[in-house]
Amino acid sequence: MAQRLSKIEYYLDIAQTVSERSTCLRRRYGAIIVKNDVIISTGYNGAPRGRANCSDLGVCRREQLNIPRGERYELCRSVHSEANAIIAAPRDQMLGSTLYMACTSPVDGSVIAGTSSCMMCKRLILNAGISTVIIRDAPGEYRVINTADWITNDDSLSDDCFGY
Repeated sequence: MAQRLSKIEYYLDIAQTVSERSTCLRRRYGAIIVKNDVIISTGYNGAPRGRANCSDLGVCRREQLNIPRGERYELCRSVHSEANAIIAAPRDQMLGSTLYMACTSPVDGSVIAGTSSCMMCKRLILNAGISTVIIRDAPGEYRVINTADWITNDDSLSDDCFGY
């Protein structure tokens, strides 16, 4: 008999599937917010509703300008997956919840390890009342982050404060 999939892997698999809806040409992110074993909302990175997506335009402005990862987000058309999941959820249901996130390559769909929320998304996650973030690094490998650590270790006070 096959071993049953853990809850964490189950939710990370769903977040990874959500990432397949992403319209970003650089990286595809998927996020889900879960509380008491109920999925509260999902989100993926893509342009705001009604605007053309990079995948439709066939071009990424940040890629055109050779902007490194984690810099100049104001030039990006996308709303991040965490932000989209938070926007879609009522705050009272997010209090004490867990956000699961996966990042995949738009080229081959493989999981990209070592990703994290950017500084802006960290702020949104904190204000939403989400207590834990779990990020997939590979199938069977993930990191569990207590968001209270983002308060104690405030990276917005450092010179090196880049995310994604």
